[in-house]
Formats: sequence, structure tokens, C-alpha cells
Amino acid sequence: MGVSHLRRLAPVVLAMGLVAAACGGGDSSSAKSSGHVDLRLGYFPNLTHATALVGVANGIFTKDLGSNVTLQTKTFNAGPAAVEALFSNSLDITYVGPNPAINAFQKSNGQAVRLIAGATSGGAGLVVKPSINGPADLKGKKLASPQLGNTQDVALRNWLKKNGLNTTAEGGGDVQILPQDNAQTLDTFKSGQIDGAWVPEPWTSRLVIDGKGKLLVNEASVWPDGKFLTTTVIVRTQFLKDHPDVVKNFLKGHVEATNYINSHPAEAQQAANQAIAQLTGKALAAQVVQSAWKDLTFTWDPLASTLREEATDAQTVGLLNNTNLKGLVDVAPLNSVLKADGKGSVSG
Repeated sequence: MGVSHLRRLAPVVLAMGLVAAACGGGDSSSAKSSGHVDLRLGYFPNLTHATALVGVANGIFTKDLGSNVTLQTKTFNAGPAAVEALFSNSLDITYVGPNPAINAFQKSNGQAVRLIAGATSGGAGLVVKPSINGPADLKGKKLASPQLGNTQDVALRNWLKKNGLNTTAEGGGDVQILPQDNAQTLDTFKSGQIDGAWVPEPWTSRLVIDGKGKLLVNEASVWPDGKFLTTTVIVRTQFLKDHPDVVKNFLKGHVEATNYINSHPAEAQQAANQAIAQLTGKALAAQVVQSAWKDLTFTWDPLASTLREEATDAQTVGLLNNTNLKGLVDVAPLNSVLKADGKGSVSG
């Protein structure tokens, strides 16, 4: 989808989302009156979304949501597409990167979404051809990102800018950035159509192992203490208002799935890989999963202090108008769940 088309589409999608929010959301509103709720959940077939993969595959969400809630799932390649689905009232909760979450909040004047939990820290970076040794070698090259404005796209553009290389949203500048589906990126990297890509796991490891590339930038290296959110959890504001107990029960499942992943890493890797195989038609090589997993930290903490920098980075590269995030993060439901489970609270 071209940039000009995205810009034309955004006001329409936003309007649809805000109308849906004002009406309480079509499906959820009717479900509310009958006492039954359909929870429509979005996530990606990436290891950075392992909490969702494991929570769905192991039946954790279904168990914690209870018999009056039907869980419906849909997968995406990148955050902006998931946000469009949320705006058009096709989703209620989605796992998504911080930049699309921030952009959704900004585009809706702080109305459409709330960030209710973190999910994953780490697990992204820039993989390039072995002949590329630094920023100077990238001038005139072609790089890929999952989608214009997604978290890795912003990280790539910001890193290039800090190293004196400019980009444009239209794919121009010192380095040409091509938005691509992650699976396509692996193919175009192998064929030499692109020189590298900034992608989340497992694609970082796949480009290195399957594509014979080299990791030029581990994104953890550009963050204080190596902590940065790759995946968050956001909810339609109106769904949160209409169904607070459903959201809390979902977060109970989110915390339970996170605990399972951290206490049973081998089983979690297997469950996540099996889920990816079901969603994409092909399992990941064990070497890829093991390589990716070591760079991933699974946490429900939204690492709220890092969101401001995420917003600043997006503004710096021209993909966000301002950095006002007041009201975006709502950790009250999560802290209620954590308190009931005897765990410490997180900051919003």
C-alpha cells in the first residue's frame, strides 16, 4: 500500500473507529446485552508475540476468560494493519509494537486505545549482507522493514538518521526503505533484491541463519540497560469501558501465560513454534528458535518510561506529529490482577 493511499485512508479508518467507539462497538455492544461477549484478539506469528501464541495454543486465555466469553483470533504481519482493524471495530484487544500503539493514540486524539500491559522486551535488529560493516556502507542501499510506521520501521529510520543517513516515507533518501511482509523479506534478502532489514524475531535469526546475513545492530544495544518494548497489549477504549471484567480476565491469562513461558522455556518454545507452524504452514528450525529466544524477555511490565523515547523517535523521523502520551497507559486493570496474584504493581 502506497504512502499517499495510507494517508488518504487514515482519516476514513479513524472516523470509523471513533464512530464505533462512540456506539460502544457493534459486536461487543450486542453481546453485552445478551450477557455473552466475543473477544476479538489480534497478534502476529512472531516469537516476539510468544505470550499470545502460547496463551492461545495452551488454552490459557480461554480458561481465564470463562464460559461467557468466546475468544476469536486474527493474525497480522505488522502493527499498523492491526491498528486499522482495531479502528474499524474488527478487533478488541491486540498485541502490537509500541509505535503503532502510540500512533493510534495520537491519531484518535487520545480516544481510541489504551495500552494495558507489556509483553516482550528485546528481539529485534538490523541484519545485512556480510560485506556491509557500518552505516557508511549503507548509502544507496535497499533495506526492508515490516510496514511503514511499525516499531522496527521507526527504529531503523531513527538509527539511520543518527548515523547521518536520511530516509523518506515514500522510499527515497540516502537509504531506500521498502515495507515488506517478513516472509517476503527473507526471500528478497536471499535473492539479493535488498541489502538488509530491521525485523523482529524470529526473522532476525532467520536472516542470519537461513539468509547467511550478519547482525549489524542488535536493537538492545541502543537502549539503556538493553530494555525496550517490542510488543505491548492495547485495547479499544470503549471495550475496556463496556467489559472491564473481561479485560481483567484476559490480563489474568496474559500474566499466567507469561509465567508459563518464563518457568517452562523449553515447553514454551515448542508451543510457540507449533503455533507458528499452524499459522504459517511451516515450523521454524530449532536453531532459529533457540537463537531468537535468548534475546527475548517476556514481561507484563509496559516499561512506560521507554514509551516517551519511542514517541520522540517516531517524531524525529517524521512519522508522528507530537509526543503527548498522557492517558495512553492504563495499568489499573493489570495491577488489580497482579495484586490478586500476590505480585508487585507496575508503573503507568
